[in-house]
Amino acid sequence: MSDQRTLILGGARSGKSIAAERRLASEPEVLYVATGGDDSGDAEWAERVAKHQARRPATWGLAETIDLVPLLDVPGPPLLIDCLTLWLSRTMDALDIWSDLSRAGLVEERIAELADAWSRTPRLVVAVSNDIGSGVVPADPGTRLFRDLMGRLNTTISLASDQVLWTIAGRTLPLT
Repeated sequence: MSDQRTLILGGARSGKSIAAERRLASEPEVLYVATGGDDSGDAEWAERVAKHQARRPATWGLAETIDLVPLLDVPGPPLLIDCLTLWLSRTMDALDIWSDLSRAGLVEERIAELADAWSRTPRLVVAVSNDIGSGVVPADPGTRLFRDLMGRLNTTISLASDQVLWTIAGRTLPLT
């Protein structure tokens, strides 16, 4: 399949998730991989999650995890990974990068492992990710590191993808 691995990039609230859901709408079974975690007590977050859930077909499964490599490594239904930005943030949390920015190499290792699994996956897979590098230079070192790692992650996954799409204001355009 020529578009087995698709990355959908865009800014916040650009329509990336809806575009990803539409790409897989004709599939009878999809595993939706939510990387956002549980922000218990955050009403705004709960509302966002509820909107995403309401849009998905009842036949779609759900996995809430940042452990993407095992999912990519085994055959199964198509995956919709939403999103790589939250995967990066939670991976940085899990590796305690925020308290010691010099440990960023650990995240780069995880990015390489993810890209390898992405490249070899037997599944149809669509991932959503934010392009956050087009704005101002962040004021603090931790946020600059996150922005830089996000750029590396997007570039690495993009180069291992069969198709990359850009979503802006609800419109999705192919990147060649």
